[in-house]
Amino acid sequence: MQNRRHWMKLAIAAISAGFIGLGTLPQPAAAAEKVTVFAAASLKDALDAANAAWAKESGKEAVVSYAASGALAKQIENAAPADVFISADLNWMDYVAGKKLIKDDTRSNLLGNRLVLVAAKDKAKPVDIKQGFDLAGLIGDGKLAMGEPKSVPAGKYGQAALDKLGIWKSVEPKAAFAESVRAALALVSRGEAPYGIVYQTDAAADKGVAIVGTFPADSHPPIIYPVALLAESKNADAAAYLDFLKSDKAAPFFTAQGFTILK
Repeated sequence: MQNRRHWMKLAIAAISAGFIGLGTLPQPAAAAEKVTVFAAASLKDALDAANAAWAKESGKEAVVSYAASGALAKQIENAAPADVFISADLNWMDYVAGKKLIKDDTRSNLLGNRLVLVAAKDKAKPVDIKQGFDLAGLIGDGKLAMGEPKSVPAGKYGQAALDKLGIWKSVEPKAAFAESVRAALALVSRGEAPYGIVYQTDAAADKGVAIVGTFPADSHPPIIYPVALLAESKNADAAAYLDFLKSDKAAPFFTAQGFTILK
């Protein structure tokens, strides 16, 4: 009996020592913080591909919230946590910069784009986009899908182009304003609107639509996508991620979708 008690004491001591030892083992390092990106909706296909390449190269991960640039800028203003902002126009980047919400020395113009008129692929016929062309007549009893000009850059560019071409007043009553350029694209792709104004890159991303005309470059402000690190970002990987986006390694993912690289 004494031998049995002796061995039980030894076993308990060994188990206790094991638990104490476990408590002193080095703990696994905390998972690396992901780079959080707020990006214009029109970037989705190209940026998803670029992010996959960055993850493969660096072992790091970027997560993206896609929406209209105006909506993202307002979220940033309201202290939404993010590391990088990519806007689809200069004004919304200027807006957050004016609020001291970006690191000014990291800001640059990343990409360019073109504005196009799209229709459902099975109904697409070429349209000669020129001064005074009868877009309202083409739309008929349907709707023109486009981004909300007050918050969606593509909508702002679209309104500017239609105004410059002298047809905004005739088209405005037929406009179906969407919360993002991709939402406008979806209305055309689903057949809910016969025509839509989107970026060239959006049309390339949806096999259900076709480009029927391209707006003259001088009919709207230049379409420029600026990028910057946000002032509150403490992520050590964010600068390296931004460098990757501006590198020759990332360029093919953007040009494949129809963007132009701005240097």
